[in-house]
Amino acid sequence: MNINRDYYLNKLINARGLGMIKILTGVRRCGKSYLLFTLFKEWLIDNGVKEDHIIAINLENRAN
Repeated sequence: MNINRDYYLNKLINARGLGMIKILTGVRRCGKSYLLFTLFKEWLIDNGVKEDHIIAINLENRAN
């Protein structure tokens, strides 16, 4: 099941390239990681960014 978060995805897309760090905040399990690691990644790939140019780091993993 794919849950579209168009409002938040568009805010993230519009803030892209402004030279500032973006911070997503919210309560646990509200979809922050899904927005970044799935929806935004798909948008980047669909808009010409090569997949090997996208870095995703899971900070929950102790190895990171």
